[in-house]
Amino acid sequence: MRDLYKSKAFVWTLLILFLLVWFAMLGARTLVPSDEGRYAEMAREMVATQDWITTRLNGIKYFEKPPLQTWMNAVTFELFGLGEWQARLWTGLCGLLGIGLAAYTGTRVMNGRVGFYAALVLGSSFFWAGMAHINTLDMGLAGMMTITLCALLLGQRNGASHESQRNWMLLCWAGMALAVLSKGLIGIVLPGAVLVLYTVLARDWAIWKRLHLVKGLILFFVITTPWFVAVSLKNPEFPEFFFIHEHFQRFTSKIHSRPGPWYYFVPILLLGIVPWLGVFFQGLWQGMRDQRDSGGYHSINGGRFQPGKLLLVWSAFIFVFFSISGSKLPSYILPIFPALALLIASYLERADHKALAWAGSLVAVPSAVALAFIPRVPSMAKNDFARPLVEAHVPYLYAAALLFFVGGIAAIRLARQHKDAAVTALAASAFIAGQLLMLGHDPQGRYSAGIDYVPAIQAELKPETPIYVVGRYEQALPFYLQRTMIMVQHADELSFGLKQEPQLWLPTIDAFVAQWVADHAAGKKDIAIIDPGVYQQLQQRQLPMRVIGQDPRRVIVANDPQAAGASGKAAP
Repeated sequence: MRDLYKSKAFVWTLLILFLLVWFAMLGARTLVPSDEGRYAEMAREMVATQDWITTRLNGIKYFEKPPLQTWMNAVTFELFGLGEWQARLWTGLCGLLGIGLAAYTGTRVMNGRVGFYAALVLGSSFFWAGMAHINTLDMGLAGMMTITLCALLLGQRNGASHESQRNWMLLCWAGMALAVLSKGLIGIVLPGAVLVLYTVLARDWAIWKRLHLVKGLILFFVITTPWFVAVSLKNPEFPEFFFIHEHFQRFTSKIHSRPGPWYYFVPILLLGIVPWLGVFFQGLWQGMRDQRDSGGYHSINGGRFQPGKLLLVWSAFIFVFFSISGSKLPSYILPIFPALALLIASYLERADHKALAWAGSLVAVPSAVALAFIPRVPSMAKNDFARPLVEAHVPYLYAAALLFFVGGIAAIRLARQHKDAAVTALAASAFIAGQLLMLGHDPQGRYSAGIDYVPAIQAELKPETPIYVVGRYEQALPFYLQRTMIMVQHADELSFGLKQEPQLWLPTIDAFVAQWVADHAAGKKDIAIIDPGVYQQLQQRQLPMRVIGQDPRRVIVANDPQAAGASGKAAP
């Protein structure tokens, strides 16, 4: 069989089909709390206020992260309107950018087959493909850091001309700048630390002569400085909160209540790299031995560049860095996946059929076992309300497990004679299976977001009607209602902004009750979304409430019980 990666017809057909599924899935699900609703709402408010300097959430100053993703989402909303696919477009494009850069870098630094495999590995890795379809900052950061990594590899590759080296290194500096605008100082701290460690381990001291430091630093500050200066001038409280609280304290303490054991990211990495777990450790080992038995890579200025070793250092350091941090979330390790994809692809290009058959087996066997246990999944629902939502996921679980199984078997069968076909079969089945798993979760996502209550709430609203959110915070409903809410008692992650503008909320239940009763007496319509525990307390205080909607997460009420002929009683 002809090498598939050399067939333009095959590659273009595969790419077009992949892109059709990739972009269709961006709008296939509801935006779920907390990240998706939060970052969509921030961009919606930016468009509504036309304030592109001070980022806000629910009308309150929100300085936890820089604005690049909010800017990109806001531009998307300006161009295409509000919606799910628009809110996910930036992260979807960042995920695609990572795949494209991995393919291009693998081709130029190694060879064409490595580039082809790198795209297949990264595009089908469960965590990368999944997170690229979720509106979260970490995929945006990962996309910008992939620019940094791949531009460095391309700039230092064997045979690069002086002009090519300079241009790629300037792109590397630009990638770091955009990473800083995506999520803060880690955009330059992590690549810088990786470079230092690589220099020591590879003894490639000459690489520092090839970084174009002066031009790079000028470009870096030209990109990053304007917003930081503008927001600091407009909001003097910003520098201390952003640089001290959001960087030093977040890393060294559990201030954000996101702790985890040292092995927190291990299962996330092992599951996230599926379906390539069977060749994952071999890829890492090959990176450790990078170029020792060959002539190596020699830059135009001398010094032996070892791309595999750089990829390994990138992956290991970033993984360890977040493992020892006092704040952990699963998506923090996303930036290592393009590097892992290149390492795995480089190994697959040299591996025999046994390695690929083993990778297929590690997919097929667990999938077969999963098929037997799927009927038990509904019993894992937290309560009776959630059970039908979980049951709705079951057909998708069956379909995904079956696809995983078929892909694993196909890889085993094709491994000996048709390596390209085997890798493609495993990648394609895993990608589709992963998207099915996410699609099947949508009923649970709709419940988390509360989107099914949007028509009922909108029917109650007038432009002047306030919406209170009591004892909780709704991350997605403000976006779907296109309305900010008045927070009561529960400050959530907005405590810093509320300290700056305390008039924007009601800090106690008593203050809310007084306002609610006064508006009721004056005939002014109010809406409130209330934590169920707080709702029971308000019932005991005989607060005038008419229930609009209710589930285990929230109770939605109005203050005009006469409209329904009831007072203080929950609707069925």
